[in-house]
Amino acid sequence: LLVFIEHRFYGESKPFGNDSYKSADTLGYLTSTQALADFAVLITSLKQNLSAVDAPVVVFGGSYGGMLASWFRLKYPHVAMGALASSAPILQFDDITPWSSFYDAVSQDFKSESLNCFSVIKAVWDVLDYRGSNDSGLLELSKTFRACKTVRFPSSLSNWLWTAFTYTAMVDYPTPANFMMNLPAYPVKEMCKIIDSFPVGADVVEKAFTAASLYYNYTGDQKCFEMEGGDDPHGLSGWGWQACTEMVMPMTVSNESMFPPSGFSYEEKSEGCFASYEVRPRMNWITTEYGGHVSFLSDFLMFTSEPS
Repeated sequence: LLVFIEHRFYGESKPFGNDSYKSADTLGYLTSTQALADFAVLITSLKQNLSAVDAPVVVFGGSYGGMLASWFRLKYPHVAMGALASSAPILQFDDITPWSSFYDAVSQDFKSESLNCFSVIKAVWDVLDYRGSNDSGLLELSKTFRACKTVRFPSSLSNWLWTAFTYTAMVDYPTPANFMMNLPAYPVKEMCKIIDSFPVGADVVEKAFTAASLYYNYTGDQKCFEMEGGDDPHGLSGWGWQACTEMVMPMTVSNESMFPPSGFSYEEKSEGCFASYEVRPRMNWITTEYGGHVSFLSDFLMFTSEPS
């Protein structure tokens, strides 16, 4: 039996209905530990209802779902005999993994397909900032990006491109898929083909926009794009809360990346989270709850081997 369990606060599983995202009082129940407990209760109950109490269980997932699969096996070994975790960044906490790893990997995806593709994307950010520094420039960029409304900030266009390139790398599957958006097989390769198909001297912004459009409009049914104040097409509103409480994964952008270099500041993260939710992130909670540091095992073995 293959079972997909919906995570609390996502999809239709809203414990407080339309008020589920109203405040920290309700959002406080949105945690990975609560979600894992949901899974344990559901799996146990389902096996009882199906008269299959002794049936073995293997949990699986990708990305955050993969993290949950790993942690479920750790926390509920008596419920699941195994876990398959794909692209699960369980070590992207504290200082376990270099903070630039994620965007370095995304950039390498594009660079491995085409150095020209990588170079075009790397160059577009400064051009957007320069052209979008005044109202006339923003108007022209809005036309280029086929925005439904004239954009007010150049960062809106940068974020639109950033999301397209990042998410496409995340779902660079060898077959057509619609996990995030409708996409062809090997979408990173297809994006780079679009960029490389432009003649020499073509506008870098036009190249980047056309490539990113593959992500947002592969089916060709979008007449214009919402750049600002749009809805939440991926249903990720709950992730903002989780990233501001327990899922604190520091990420930076190195000079080798195709994205603009940036650092990570806990203070800035904390202030942003407090402004949005009136909570502050717990930087070390995940490794406290689930582990992750290699030294823990060696310390444990040293401790238990000490003579009494």
